[in-house]
Amino acid sequence: MHVSQLALTDFRSYPRVQLDLEPGVSAFVGPNGQGKTNLVEAIDYVATQSSHRVSTDQPLVSEGADQAIVRTLVSKGDRQALIELEINPGRANRARLNRGELARARDALGILRVVLFSPDDLALVKGDPGERRRFLDDLLVSRQPRFAGVRADYDRVLKQRNSLLKTAGGRNGGRRSDSALATLDTWDAQLARTGAELLAARLVLVDELRPHLARHYAEIAAGLAKSADGNSAHVDYQAGWPLPPETRDRAELATLLVQEVGRRRDDELERGVTLVGPHRDELALGLGRLPARGYASHGESWSLALSLRLASLELLRGDGDDPVLILDDVFAELDDLRRSRLAGLVAGTEQVLVTAAVPADLPLELVQRRYHVSGGQVFPDD
Repeated sequence: MHVSQLALTDFRSYPRVQLDLEPGVSAFVGPNGQGKTNLVEAIDYVATQSSHRVSTDQPLVSEGADQAIVRTLVSKGDRQALIELEINPGRANRARLNRGELARARDALGILRVVLFSPDDLALVKGDPGERRRFLDDLLVSRQPRFAGVRADYDRVLKQRNSLLKTAGGRNGGRRSDSALATLDTWDAQLARTGAELLAARLVLVDELRPHLARHYAEIAAGLAKSADGNSAHVDYQAGWPLPPETRDRAELATLLVQEVGRRRDDELERGVTLVGPHRDELALGLGRLPARGYASHGESWSLALSLRLASLELLRGDGDDPVLILDDVFAELDDLRRSRLAGLVAGTEQVLVTAAVPADLPLELVQRRYHVSGGQVFPDD
């Protein structure tokens, strides 16, 4: 899979730009602030319908414009798909596939698949649990787009249930509401149903990620270990409640969730929030016997975050399509050894898009096709 054409209208710093791209490695080079990351962000947005840089769509639209449009022509073998996304801050986004209107923008998910690694990925190791939950869920959606709907359903149920808990517990300035308490059982069942589906998928996903993460970390950090197993990487899923080991069945998980919600009801009414469910779980990363968060060095954290992305690449590749790999301004943060090892690990990917402020930061293995980016314009280097 690769992107053969990218066209932007009023996206970030680009009033209008069109690029023809090819398989292999394409590097976008130029000083900081010239629009390199905006190009790869647009491609990633088509794949995920979210930005790795901002939490809302408004910054994606050029100043003074009402909307932004991103078009990508995606090639898979001898087939092509034209995806057009219309970004409308404050309103529903719209999507077209091969000029035909889709019922919902999220129906375009899964056509283009992207793995993006950027400096912000340090948050996967050093940041709050929400960063790691988002990583898992984004990967789930990339592999099975229907989980975008599952995640949206869970968030809707969670929001409604939290509101009901506040009312039932009298946290809105009144007394406890018997009618709200009676309704909680219904919302408990919905929370368990949608939560169990998301939880079961996350558990299986972590099982699949585990060997790839360990192998890639060993490859990237080879020679840097203090001992044979001194900094081996591992990952586990930690539910925020007592979850029996090896439980993967969705119906069983739903039953266990309902039981745990019932056990914690008094605490939830007192606090006015849902205390049980996938929204409170953690992806636990470790090096050797220690948790990575708080103990991993800067270099180890970089290697671990990169290993997570490479493990994602392996899983998506195993599903049948080689995803587009984006390396956004990462080589400046890596030493020569890690640069070389990363270049070797990604060299066989069908399409790799790289950004760099300094040409010398690019490993020689990744200098195939280069574009110079300056002042919102993109020029192929001769």
